[in-house]
Amino acid sequence: MTTDQPGPLDGLTVVEAGSMISGPTVGRFLADFGADVIKIEHPEHGDHIRNFGTQKDGIGMWHKYLSRNKRSVTLDVSSERGGTVFRDLVSEADVLIENFRPGTLERWNLGWETLSEENPGLVMLRMSGYGQTGPYAEKPGFGTLAEAMSGFAYVNGFEDREPLLPPTGLADNIAALYATFSVMFALYHRDVNGGSGQVVDVSLIEPIFNLIGPFPLSYDQTGEIARRSGNRSTSSAPRNVYRTKDDRWVALAASAQPLAMRTFDAIGRPDLKDDPRFEDNESRLENVEELDAIIQDWMADHTREEILETFEEHDATIAPVYNVADIMADEHYRAREAVVTVEDDDLGEAAVQNAIPKFSETPGDVEYLGPDLGEHNEEVLGGDLAYDDEVLAELEAEGVI
Repeated sequence: MTTDQPGPLDGLTVVEAGSMISGPTVGRFLADFGADVIKIEHPEHGDHIRNFGTQKDGIGMWHKYLSRNKRSVTLDVSSERGGTVFRDLVSEADVLIENFRPGTLERWNLGWETLSEENPGLVMLRMSGYGQTGPYAEKPGFGTLAEAMSGFAYVNGFEDREPLLPPTGLADNIAALYATFSVMFALYHRDVNGGSGQVVDVSLIEPIFNLIGPFPLSYDQTGEIARRSGNRSTSSAPRNVYRTKDDRWVALAASAQPLAMRTFDAIGRPDLKDDPRFEDNESRLENVEELDAIIQDWMADHTREEILETFEEHDATIAPVYNVADIMADEHYRAREAVVTVEDDDLGEAAVQNAIPKFSETPGDVEYLGPDLGEHNEEVLGGDLAYDDEVLAELEAEGVI
């Protein structure tokens, strides 16, 4: 998929000195919508995301996904001459994304004071496990640790089993979402309100902590500590996953009273509407074991397609539990172009998630997948920074690029 029109961030220059998931995800969001994202990678090993997760013929799927639409430049930022090149790049940028451990850039004389002196309008996004301040600031931080310390893992899973961690980089991705809109807030302040550049400090623990809901408020006011409830909700019933006759799964949620009544009609039990055990949400929560058993018994007698058709007829809320193959085959995902096919030199035709959200006038685009290591060295350093061939040769000989 390629569009002829520029994205909404066309003209925005971003230097991404990030690795693995959180920082590079911010870069991907911005690149999808037209920003020129220059990804800095170490000349020897590159971003470790290149070797992370599923590989095909030595090509990492995470790298192809996260580094799409970016220009790859190799640079040993820790070296003296590499630091000079880095400052040259950042001096021309609107945004710098970095997720080194706090204090690292300062040790290399590349902290905010140095960079902002050369580029007062710079928006510097600093992502780390625990933030730039506080007693844990300099500890190594990863998404798994944030999922544990944020309270998420404690409430995720079943009450009689261990806390459950997510199967992918949930904390990293949530932090990246917060970081992306935070960068845009800072750019609005700079460009619309006439403000200066500034530092945006995003930890991994605080964004996911913010998304667990009013648990801190409930604890503060009532002393209640939220617990694991499996696939059930502590706020409404019915809400669960149910196994079907053909050994598939569906997820049902009836958080409002009319939806619960429609569910009873769908399973052929309108009598439950007047049953004192199930007549209102409070009663249903108190008798959720019996309620789930009734629904599961009905589900076990019907295939997934039969269940979905019946619930649709009654305008009741249900959905199939999809795996990725189901998603790729689903007509709604196809109609929304949620997955697009991109030509890639390494993979050939490759299907990836499309740029979202959808814009009516300036849509995002997936022009290409993750580039080769240092693929854009000459283009960026020789073109954008106007380094001549002799300088480029010296930098390469010294191992700087």
